[in-house]
Amino acid sequence: MSTELPLDINIKEPRWVQNTFIGRASHFFTVTDPRNILLSNEQLENSRKIVHDYRQGIVSSGLTEDELWRAKYIYDSAFHPDTGEKMVLIGRMSAQVPMNMTITGCMMTFYKTTPAVVFWQWINQSFNAIVNYTNRSGDAPITVSQLGTAYVSATTGAVATALGLNALTKHVSPLIGRFVPFAAVAAANCINIPLMRQRELKHGIPITDENGNRLGESTKAAKQAILQVVVSRILMAAPGMAIPPFVMNTLEKKAFLKRFPWMSAPIQVGLVGFCLVFATPLCCALFPQKSSMSVTRLESELQAEIQKLNPELDRVYFNKGL
Repeated sequence: MSTELPLDINIKEPRWVQNTFIGRASHFFTVTDPRNILLSNEQLENSRKIVHDYRQGIVSSGLTEDELWRAKYIYDSAFHPDTGEKMVLIGRMSAQVPMNMTITGCMMTFYKTTPAVVFWQWINQSFNAIVNYTNRSGDAPITVSQLGTAYVSATTGAVATALGLNALTKHVSPLIGRFVPFAAVAAANCINIPLMRQRELKHGIPITDENGNRLGESTKAAKQAILQVVVSRILMAAPGMAIPPFVMNTLEKKAFLKRFPWMSAPIQVGLVGFCLVFATPLCCALFPQKSSMSVTRLESELQAEIQKLNPELDRVYFNKGL
């Protein structure tokens, strides 16, 4: 019967409490599950229908609570939380592990020659541009000009950093040279994310009260959101780019890789992938997705408006993006 499932399950929020790291990690292990990218359009649309129907008080016959939550997480993995648009496949968080393990593994394998550095940093920043646009906060559009500026700036910054560091590390230990790709990726994240989300910095992102009632747009909230995302992304890349160099430096001295040097790339990709399976959800969980800040930290005019409407309100909430 349709009445078997209660209608008071709050599927607007994650299944696990988000005021603890463990709760957020449990949530993001589900959101970033790589298996979600294998789902068909029919499965995605069916999940969207279940979620939308439930929000309207309509429950499919025989639907269980576990099935409802599964549909909610499938829906969240493929549709933008603010716009409701279906996200580009490789821009979804569920595509982070397979895409990043391939790109990062290749960056760290082919980092010695200039053409290889340029090619893989370009590939990486092209992917990052798609991810940053797909997972932006808010529902305002971004222009082609803004997209182009962010893409060119981040790619140029990453390539310049990588080439510059490569030149500096030519006379040091090969192990140190293996960390050049990470330095370039960290620098590029500091450029790419703010530029890709520059509209938020100029015009603000939507802020709400704890019940989701929209109160306006804040640029200060946007700055906090983007800073949190930059920190998360750099730390997300760190294990996959810091641990494999030590392992590969040891393995390449062994007889196996000397005999089969072509195995270096797949081994490195596999190591990066193993690190990312854990680093991606754990670093996404560092900060709450529904972030908050004190009303007193908002722009003065926004504070005045909120004071008129709700003088008791002391915190506002916003989607920080991913």
